[in-house]
Amino acid sequence: MSEIITSTPKKDGYMMPAEFWAHDGTIMIYPTRPGSWGKERSAALSAFAEIFREIARRENLYLLVDAAHMDEAKELIAGLPDIQQSRIHILQIESDDAWARDVGPIFVTASHYPKSLRAVKFGFNAWGGEYDGLYKSWERDDKVAATFCNMMGIDYYEALARPQPAEDNDCTAISINAAADNDCTAISTNAAPDNDSTAISTNTATDNDSTPDQPPATSILPFILEGGSINCDGEGTVMVTESCLLSRGRNPNLTKAEIEENLKTYLGAEKVLWLPRGIYGDETNEHVDNVCAFIGPAEVVLAWTDNTGDPQYELSRADLEFFESATDAKGRRIKVHKLPIPDHPVLVTGKDLANYEFEEGEDQRSEGERLAASYVNFYFINGAALVPQFGGDNSESDARALSILKKLMPDREIIGIDARAILLGGGNIHCITQQIPLGRYA
Repeated sequence: MSEIITSTPKKDGYMMPAEFWAHDGTIMIYPTRPGSWGKERSAALSAFAEIFREIARRENLYLLVDAAHMDEAKELIAGLPDIQQSRIHILQIESDDAWARDVGPIFVTASHYPKSLRAVKFGFNAWGGEYDGLYKSWERDDKVAATFCNMMGIDYYEALARPQPAEDNDCTAISINAAADNDCTAISTNAAPDNDSTAISTNTATDNDSTPDQPPATSILPFILEGGSINCDGEGTVMVTESCLLSRGRNPNLTKAEIEENLKTYLGAEKVLWLPRGIYGDETNEHVDNVCAFIGPAEVVLAWTDNTGDPQYELSRADLEFFESATDAKGRRIKVHKLPIPDHPVLVTGKDLANYEFEEGEDQRSEGERLAASYVNFYFINGAALVPQFGGDNSESDARALSILKKLMPDREIIGIDARAILLGGGNIHCITQQIPLGRYA
């Protein structure tokens, strides 16, 4: 059972932890969309499977799978070597694609409730809705966060474009029972130690495809926000890009000041850093997670190139100039480490293009198109970081990125993942993962 909380994280003393803090686990979604992963998905599945394996070696993996691919997913998981099956939990949840970072819940914790955990469900409209969204139908994606919380019994807030104050100081909540149909069956693939069988446990309730009656405040438009468009330091600072959060397809009726106030309200932040730009060609309107990431308090890595002829140069330079005068929520100057992008642009080949199968209204690719390749799109897991590798002509820059990150994070294992197939889908490792911080369900 979970509850929709009609207060806000800020009011209740909750805030978004840093990704580099300890995790309970990671949410991922099984890749199936042919317009992202191809009609023949073996390369994408191989990349995802390697990430599954590395995560499950260190923390829980919550894998969301649609009903049609459940048997395939279980077979893939069962065949992974060197993995703790007890840490993998398969949840039957329908989605439109596999971008867990953007459609999954964003988790917040509170210091006054030791190890407490709640979530925030933001609105999702495929990175731009009718204006410049990347596919025509996103209804299932928009339900993923709430469905996951209902199944796991995690109380959550619904983010509104203009949050309404509660009538008094007490937090109001609406109870939800996790639902029992094909979208909402919890399956834990905890393989028995002496065989390959899968243990299945089912949580049932009354309805899955619809949320219950909403509190009066939810008649207001949802606040549209993707997880990839924010990065938090865990100490009150959230980092975003103007190009993304001020894009017309997300919250066109809100001013920059109102968007900033919503970020503070729902992430428990004290200060918002507005970087001007992201990565060239990033179809999400330049998510911050592809260009800049906190690696510690008042310390970031920034995607960079010294090539003045590369279109990324001016974008990264604008961000670097921003940091020259920026301070975090605690008034500290921010140390910036340059993390060079691949030496050679990663392009869509004719073979790549032939493997896609786009549906009507879906953003399409073209041969020779430059993809938004960046090593900043890495993901922290307990004791390690998973870093994209692009191979081919970029073998030297791949190694350079690993070396730089190892020097910056000597206490973590830095693990390269062959991620070109993920990039072909439109994002990278950080985009397909969403952390769950350590905590109890309050």
